[in-house]
Amino acid sequence: MVGGSQTQLDQLRLIRSPNIGPVSYRQLLARFGSARAALEALPDLVRRGGGKQSLLADEGAMVREFQSVQAVGARHIFLGDPDYPQLLAHLDNAPPVMCVKGNLALLSRPAVALVGARNASAGACQFARQLAYELGQMELSVVSGLARGIDTAAHAGSMESGTVAVIAGGIDVVYPPENKGLQESVAERGLLIAEQPPGTEPRARHFPYRNRIIAGATAGTVVIEAAPKSGSLITARLAAEEGREVMAIPGSPLDPRSRGCNQLIRDGATLVQNAAEIAELIRPLDDRMQSPVTHFTMPTMPLSSDDSSDERRAVIDLMGMTYVSVDELVRQSGSSQAVVQMVLLEIELAGKLERGAGGKVRLTA
Repeated sequence: MVGGSQTQLDQLRLIRSPNIGPVSYRQLLARFGSARAALEALPDLVRRGGGKQSLLADEGAMVREFQSVQAVGARHIFLGDPDYPQLLAHLDNAPPVMCVKGNLALLSRPAVALVGARNASAGACQFARQLAYELGQMELSVVSGLARGIDTAAHAGSMESGTVAVIAGGIDVVYPPENKGLQESVAERGLLIAEQPPGTEPRARHFPYRNRIIAGATAGTVVIEAAPKSGSLITARLAAEEGREVMAIPGSPLDPRSRGCNQLIRDGATLVQNAAEIAELIRPLDDRMQSPVTHFTMPTMPLSSDDSSDERRAVIDLMGMTYVSVDELVRQSGSSQAVVQMVLLEIELAGKLERGAGGKVRLTA
């Protein structure tokens, strides 16, 4: 098959089908063993969750996606593939599929994220560029998001040694427009990563997904100038949740662009001032970098049957519009973890469940 095997086509079709996200994708593969079997089971699962029908992604459209990605010199990489970035694979919501262009080996060596303000000061950009250069000389891959300001400086400084850019749109979409040349250089000399399908224009909702890849693919995140509630702080929070190092460059309290970094330090992030301090914190690297994730470890989830309707109703009755942890649903419902997870999967496939941070869930409106 042009662009991908039948197994890859089934995997892509599964993740591109409505109401299937990274968590439900892993659960479906854990339960059914293959994407093809999961696709065949979807209509019944949607019905059990209260949905009317399951709209599977069109197989022909998936073939065209493979071809369009291949046409721009990129390829798909799937969770479970031997060359899938190992640190990223340990995320519960790791991307089931990504489009990559360039040298994927850059994420098989120690990597650090450099992120910060889009409207960064000239001094901060100069510092970020020099910091990225020095980290590259230490054989560390530098990862950022190809945004204006600090991200642009980080990529420019690490271009010679190996820079990795994670973008919010499709692999064939340039954003911001002024970074067209930089994005092309990253793809040719470094590594360009996109989770969204080709042709996708970046929207606000896509950037947190991009940020989790930046935080998840690296051993630590360094923030250089960031206002409170900025996207850079989201990346730092995601890194902390995954047990990765969170570092910040201190700044003047008189500059609003430094308040986010200074607050991170107050909240426990490590103050760093140079590349040597960053390298010391992330080495020796987490053993997870050397532990390939080539299988799915979700608990076995038996298919719900008609005689389990009482258990299903008990779980749903405990839920509302407020996020609640899965463990709390298990405790209060009296059902097993496997049963609760299966019920949640069914109603998610029916479009009636939202998953939030920390593995919490709630019913949709």
